[in-house]
Amino acid sequence: MSALDAKLTAALASREDRHIRRRLPQPTSASAPPSIDFSSNDYLSLSTSPVLHKHVLDTLAAAPDILGSGGSRLLVNGIAHARLETRLATFFRSPAALLFNSGFDANAGFFASIPQPGDFVVYDEYIHASVHDGLRAGRTAGAQFAYAHNDVDALRRVLEGIVKEHPRVQSGKSSVFVAVESLYSMDGTIAPLAEIVQLLEEILPEGNGHLVVDEAHATGIYGPQGRGLVAMLGLEGKVLARLHTFGKALAASGAVILTNVLIRDYLLNYARPLIYTTSLSNANINAAGCSFDMLEDGTAEKLATRLLDLSSYFLQLLRFELASIPSTILSLPIHLQHPQSTTPSLTSPTFLPTPIIPLMTPLPRPLSAYLLARGINARPITWPTVPKGKDRVRVCLHAGTTRAEVEQLVSAAVAWARDVMAEDEALRQRQRRRERARAVSGFMESKL
Repeated sequence: MSALDAKLTAALASREDRHIRRRLPQPTSASAPPSIDFSSNDYLSLSTSPVLHKHVLDTLAAAPDILGSGGSRLLVNGIAHARLETRLATFFRSPAALLFNSGFDANAGFFASIPQPGDFVVYDEYIHASVHDGLRAGRTAGAQFAYAHNDVDALRRVLEGIVKEHPRVQSGKSSVFVAVESLYSMDGTIAPLAEIVQLLEEILPEGNGHLVVDEAHATGIYGPQGRGLVAMLGLEGKVLARLHTFGKALAASGAVILTNVLIRDYLLNYARPLIYTTSLSNANINAAGCSFDMLEDGTAEKLATRLLDLSSYFLQLLRFELASIPSTILSLPIHLQHPQSTTPSLTSPTFLPTPIIPLMTPLPRPLSAYLLARGINARPITWPTVPKGKDRVRVCLHAGTTRAEVEQLVSAAVAWARDVMAEDEALRQRQRRRERARAVSGFMESKL
């Protein structure tokens, strides 16, 4: 075995020992009769929509360009690509739009290039890995700060500390970027966007505080025509850049950054994930356009309403059933354990229903395996994807999921938890019997 092989093997063995080694799941097909899907990000069930399927095929049949794209956008700027960008800028009410091959590429390219030397980046501790990769490649090393998830007071302390210690920020000569996700992919939590905007305006009145919002998991679900939470709150003019991806609720591929003309031009010159890669194929672009047709004609809003109603129903069932299950075995995260007393509103959407519901458990793999054996696919999520001690089985709901399927998931999860409770009780009884036996043995020996 070579030195390289030995080191790679040891690293994988270490992950195996800690039960965190990643593997690909078994190959699946959307057309096969699979287990019930509570795993994919196909929130609106558009990937299995016969209407969208036909629309895509008809569009491709009529398209002048289908295969390939010819190279980088800077070499071959396809008509379909340019038209989609113009359309998305109008649809999302943004001055400019720029396509990327993925949301990961978009975040990495933005944060590696836009924050300048002397600037600061403040990010939610649960921000996506792509932002971290962009920051590592960027020019703000030593000027990057995390704050506690969705904690506006914690964000305030970080921002006030930066302003106090750095006169260039206070005078407006250096910028502060705040990076958040509107809907977080692991916890299903919603960022307090309006409060963050107000905080930036208060602490950085020179206009050098810039909010960047990743709407990957909110696209198609929230806001008018599925334009996201920023649009739902009417904050389009208060956000420097928005990221929308096409590969989740829209059942397509690619992503778009919505921003101003200057930043778009800068990204074209400095965003390496855009410059040095072949752009999305014409087929991808046409398919994404078909998905946006579903948003514009109101189809997505109807599906989103069904999806979020299903989320509320699922939580109602879970809360009732989990009341008799120890939280050390299975529970909802704290923010979902009790119905919210306040009514969600446009000014406070933090407690809106979401399609992402974590089932917190220290035994995510056994629970996932138990569910899969019963025809239910919900994936375990462990460190390092989530923080240590925050293991869970993540449930992703879909507009095409039925109430009966949700009931089946709840029944199976609770049955598993009760089996674990029974096993724990049996173990405790065996331990008590051993302790009694040792006590009797010790007493008898003392009499001899």
